[in-house]
Amino acid sequence: MTDGRKPEWSDPSQPDQSSSLVRKGVEQTNDHVRPPVGRFRKKAPTGPTIEELANGILTGDRTLLARSITLIESNAEHHFRKAQQLLQSVLSQTGKSIRIGITGVPGAGKSTFIEAFGTYLCDLGLKVAVLAVDPSSSITGGSILGDKTRMEQLARNPRAFIRPSPSGGKLGGVHRKTRETMLLCEAAGFDVILVETVGVGQSEVIVRDMVDFFMLLVLTGAGDELQGMKKGIMELADGVFVNKADGSNMPYAQKTKEEYNRILHFLQPATKGWQTKAYTCSALHGQGINHVWATIKEFEETTKQSGVFEDRRRKQSKEWVYSMIVDHLETSFFYHPLVKEMLPKIENEVIAGNRTVTSAVEELFQMYNQSVR
Repeated sequence: MTDGRKPEWSDPSQPDQSSSLVRKGVEQTNDHVRPPVGRFRKKAPTGPTIEELANGILTGDRTLLARSITLIESNAEHHFRKAQQLLQSVLSQTGKSIRIGITGVPGAGKSTFIEAFGTYLCDLGLKVAVLAVDPSSSITGGSILGDKTRMEQLARNPRAFIRPSPSGGKLGGVHRKTRETMLLCEAAGFDVILVETVGVGQSEVIVRDMVDFFMLLVLTGAGDELQGMKKGIMELADGVFVNKADGSNMPYAQKTKEEYNRILHFLQPATKGWQTKAYTCSALHGQGINHVWATIKEFEETTKQSGVFEDRRRKQSKEWVYSMIVDHLETSFFYHPLVKEMLPKIENEVIAGNRTVTSAVEELFQMYNQSVR
């Protein structure tokens, strides 16, 4: 029985031996009922504010500097706006470093040189930032980001900062991202900015347009090397350094240096008032690294006295404006919905030989111009 009463056949004078009384239990409330999924959601972290990032950069906080550079590199539109506000807030503290571009033929030992050179500068008490211009693969979108593994000693130095960065090819690409990363590093108090070209070809021109001193690393055997070297790259350099000038290779390095000096004598100097020359060094053994820095300091002093140094920076800023205009126009055009829709069809018509390239491009721009008016 469940109501507490004895059955009719039981003896009412005897205690109950056959049934159990069910007592009223504790009433359950809804206080501990689990709320529906999604009712209470954890707020997403907002990250540091622009003011916090700016203060972190100016006080030398490596973590906030790295996060700021990540913000610069982001292709998200809202990150782009935030990054520009951050740059504006630290802009007055930029421009005080010496900017050095480094390129070299394959096998010239760029990574070994940068590690030896950067370590030498750190030992002098300078703060060094290494940035890599890495034009991401146009096929896979990938990039080479192995600089820290190739420069282990420099990466562990507390006075050095290494940042390999892919261009991504959007919202300014390498022009904007590397330049703005360089400005953040300057605001963080780095005395020397080393900009390494990871790719070949166009990247040399890009780096030349953002640095003060541009150096070319080469190997011995100038005769064979010059056969495959573009004259244009030679004309960009403020100094040619024959690396691996050590041991039994020293006589060949000296000969190569002389051959380059003869050639450079007939080329137009990359910088007005400065004669580009060839030098020898050995990054592996640290020989001649002090002469590399002495050459750069002499270049800086000479060009600042003549006004060429500041004039070059002003021209670079002007060129940056125009390169950004081109980048933004390109992005605006190719990401326009109507252009994205019609471009494959028009491409196929051109490939099939049913229309000329000029008429195809003209139609695309007519569609674009009508929609942006």
